[in-house]
Amino acid sequence: MPRRIAKRFDLPARALMESLPPSLDIVPLEFPPDATVTLPGSKSITNRALICAALASGETTLTGALFADDTGAMVEAVRSLGAEVVCTPERAVMRIRGTAGTVETPEGAVVDARMSGTTGRFMAPVLALSERPVTLDGHPQLRGRPFGDLADSLRRLGVRVELPPGGGLPMLIRGPIRSGDTSVAADRSSQFLSGLMLAAPLVPGGLGIRIAGAVVSRSYVEMTAEVMGAFGAAVEVGDREVRIAGDGYRPPGRFEVEPDASSASYLMAAAAATGGTVRIEGLAAGSVQGDARFAAVLAAMGAGVDQDEAGIRVTGGPLRGVDVDLSDMSDTAPTLGVVAALAGTPTTVRGIGFVRGKESDRIAAVVSELRRCGVEARESADGFDVVPPPAPVGARVRTYDDHRIAMAFSVLGLAVPGMRIENPGCVAKTFPGFYRTLEALRLPDGAHRRG
Repeated sequence: MPRRIAKRFDLPARALMESLPPSLDIVPLEFPPDATVTLPGSKSITNRALICAALASGETTLTGALFADDTGAMVEAVRSLGAEVVCTPERAVMRIRGTAGTVETPEGAVVDARMSGTTGRFMAPVLALSERPVTLDGHPQLRGRPFGDLADSLRRLGVRVELPPGGGLPMLIRGPIRSGDTSVAADRSSQFLSGLMLAAPLVPGGLGIRIAGAVVSRSYVEMTAEVMGAFGAAVEVGDREVRIAGDGYRPPGRFEVEPDASSASYLMAAAAATGGTVRIEGLAAGSVQGDARFAAVLAAMGAGVDQDEAGIRVTGGPLRGVDVDLSDMSDTAPTLGVVAALAGTPTTVRGIGFVRGKESDRIAAVVSELRRCGVEARESADGFDVVPPPAPVGARVRTYDDHRIAMAFSVLGLAVPGMRIENPGCVAKTFPGFYRTLEALRLPDGAHRRG
């Protein structure tokens, strides 16, 4: 009988999921906000840093770390490798004592990635560093997402991989990875490439990874290289190939996680949608996160944007539509969809065909829910078009168990009366304090809190 070793991560994320009602009315703001917010840390950076710290020798302290369901899945996954992780959620701190490059999952173990794509896609190559057979599994939602391209890349490195028909989870993995080269298709998810990169410093002689086809969300690959570099890994990222030395990881002692730019997009959009001002502390110019560039999209739509080394401020104004490629910041597509519904001219979003394989089909979901709100919206092969009405109308919004759909349409509810969000608790996947943060925008003197 396989031994399931992933524990529950009973911290604020799950508590919030249990406390929110099955559906939630969003009440429009009475006045435009004038708020300053401090957001939780980046999910993408937290999960990358957790793996690097777990595979390093010695101890690393992550400050500003995100505590949410996705990072909880990663915490339990790296514990399964033999790393020690001590969490202090009230201080946003994680302390990790690494394994010095040894992967010690019990033979026959089952590692549960829950609904976390980063945990599943990053852990598969890491688990392949061991010769012990391990099963990687997850929530039915994650089981339905593609893993076949990653499995093919591992097989080319001598790893035995078994997948069910359709190429999803559960995945039976038996390594080890041998040194050498492989290739990966990254046109459906950059997480396949990032996962191989994260495991590569523990491969004797290192690893060369050829990139087959286009790379979606390339900014996330660059983020992976930067986080790895902070842990002493030698990474060279080219247009068609990535090379990583097999010299292991070194703990930096302290690693600071910057605020989550994807989460910030909802607060930026709230300012744009309501004509108010929101300042986000800590999301500085030069952020490694591609989604931070969402502010530039809002500026092109007519919002005022100021960014410096301390943070970013967005002020709403009359909005116009844009024609924009979001391939490097695809998580912001639902957010842009709802802002576009309030603009004065149409918007076209391109370059995001791959988001149909996310937690939901995010093109179909955005179009369907905008139509419920009286907005003319149309799907295209790689995006959607939005033709705003004189005034959107409130509706009961399906979220498809997708946190980004829930958060985006909640922002629309700050400007449009009658919005009701089904299954609001799904936001705990990445932003457990989201609704508390939205409520803080109603404070007369601005909000000053961590989400």
